Amino acid sequence: MTWRGDGETLVVQAWGRDSLRVRSTRAGEVLDTDFALLEPEPVDVEITVDGDTATLVNGAITVVLRARSGRDWQTFYDTFHCDLEFRDAEGKTLLRELGSGGSLKLKSREFRPLAGGAHRLRAAFEPVAGEKLYGMGQYQQAILDVKGSTFELAHRNSQASVPFVVSSAGYGFLWHNPAIGSASFAANRTEWIAEATQQLDYWITAGETPARISAAYADATGHAPMMPEYGLGYWQCKLRYWNQEQLLEVAREYRRRGLPLDVIVADFFHWPKMGDFRFEEEFWPDPAAMVAELKEMGVELMVSVWPQVSLESENFNEFKQGNLLVRTERGLDVQMGFLGPSMFLDATNPRARERAWEILKQNYFDLGIKVFWLDEAEPEYGVYDFDNYRYHAGPNVEVGNVYPQAFSRMFFEGQRAAGQEEVVNLVRCAWAGSQRYGALVWSGDIHSSFEDFRRQITAGIHMGVAGIPWFTTDIGGFWGGNVNEPAFRELLVRWFQFGAFCPVMRMHGDRQPGEQVKAADGSDRCGTGAPNELWSFGEDVYEILVRYVKLREAMRPYTRRLMVEAHEAGQPVMRGVFHEFPADPVCWDLADQFMFGPDLLVAPVVEADATARRVYLPEGASWTDLHSGAVHQGGQWIDAEAPIEVIPVFARDGALPELIGTI
Repeated sequence: MTWRGDGETLVVQAWGRDSLRVRSTRAGEVLDTDFALLEPEPVDVEITVDGDTATLVNGAITVVLRARSGRDWQTFYDTFHCDLEFRDAEGKTLLRELGSGGSLKLKSREFRPLAGGAHRLRAAFEPVAGEKLYGMGQYQQAILDVKGSTFELAHRNSQASVPFVVSSAGYGFLWHNPAIGSASFAANRTEWIAEATQQLDYWITAGETPARISAAYADATGHAPMMPEYGLGYWQCKLRYWNQEQLLEVAREYRRRGLPLDVIVADFFHWPKMGDFRFEEEFWPDPAAMVAELKEMGVELMVSVWPQVSLESENFNEFKQGNLLVRTERGLDVQMGFLGPSMFLDATNPRARERAWEILKQNYFDLGIKVFWLDEAEPEYGVYDFDNYRYHAGPNVEVGNVYPQAFSRMFFEGQRAAGQEEVVNLVRCAWAGSQRYGALVWSGDIHSSFEDFRRQITAGIHMGVAGIPWFTTDIGGFWGGNVNEPAFRELLVRWFQFGAFCPVMRMHGDRQPGEQVKAADGSDRCGTGAPNELWSFGEDVYEILVRYVKLREAMRPYTRRLMVEAHEAGQPVMRGVFHEFPADPVCWDLADQFMFGPDLLVAPVVEADATARRVYLPEGASWTDLHSGAVHQGGQWIDAEAPIEVIPVFARDGALPELIGTI
């Protein structure tokens, strides 16, 4: 349905089952942007028009459009408006646009003109009283219900803004706009702001349960591919294995000890200059042989790739001359200074993606490397002046949030074109639709503290709600962990236990004390952190970590099943408890426990020196303690014992009996 008036064109369109897309512009006709939304399957809808009221029914969702016109007595000319209201299948209001407020003359769709033809946009809604909200991606806070919160719609290191939210009232809402902006979920008003944009664009779906909403959202923005088998086990990393023999010797030691290992990582600055996209020969003399030996051990090599190109890189002149780099609008054309000045690859440019992949394929993929670590993917500008950068796709302030999705897309499409069927790449940021490009998002450079640890539980839940089913963290945190300190060792154990129940289990961190690295000519190279393998923290810790890495291996059939659900049904792997038990009101407020798939309730210990914790067992199921084997009825709080070697985990209705006693 289309409405026009007072210079505005408003289009409301069925977009997948039980779902609608709304677009509005002050600049002519609406644009067919495809930042995240895919072309939907056709659906049958019912449209009725009765005077100034029009109704579109698409399955479980209904939109009512009310046109208004009349003399404005202050301006003394006729004005024209159209208001939207969304209802569920029973006629209950899910969301409505902000009313005018009578003499207040409020606008629900407010366009403020900017130089160049774009607008600053504010879209305002009247929310359902008492609703709870979840999603929005990854923000470093331990808040579960984000009602009452304000979010910056922008990416930063450890912040991934994915503007999709699910309401306990029964709807999901995607702000289909990659502009820098903000979102506020106040009690009296929900507001979405784009600092610069061509049009209003959002997608809304109705569903009786969070699972149904997740499925519809995956259909609209893309399903994650099937996780490769090596994504189900344990991944080993440190800052950083700085030469070929060191990395190989770690993998050999895992095999000598009989420990599971699926992936090992060659981290950043294994290259001569940033943007060379290849191994530095002095430290990595025969990468093909390294990859071959690892594959004989059943281990995949993951290599770090940053999107920066150093001014000293062998590829810099080609990329700069070919307009393949992000442009700085004012000041020096340098966007990051870490270990030397560099500029960012413009991942929104198809030519840049194609040329960069050609180099990456020759120097990595053709050696047998099939897993990539896409660091700095926000991108992490030295200064987050979002209005100072311009992409092929447009000004950063207008389209910048799509960058990490485009960066993942570059690798995914290159790998698929080269014949790789199953793709997973670790990436430090994401936006709506990133999941369809095999994006495994980790939570960035967080600190080694219990406070930061607690935040990763809510981050993982919200990322799952926002359609990113593959999530992981640096086990133990990235900054500040000293391998010799008892307090850090306790934190590492608790985090490792949590990591065993994340979608991907991955050890990483800048452990202290580190050591410096020099080349043969005496020049400095990026330093390397302290050892970060299972045996690096003392014998007592080692025994606990081995137990959980073996537990992860024992869960492989179950984890594989969860990955099938993510791939086929769009379900998160790490789920808020409310996802499985929406009828239990307590479950909508459980911020420090979660479901690993439908059958395992996980309650990490997130306080130092704790040997027990309170756990809520949802109503409607029985729960078996995987440590003791005790069975509890749902609908109650219990005090669960949690000595340092135990994380409280409970199986639903007798599921997975083979795991009892493994914790």
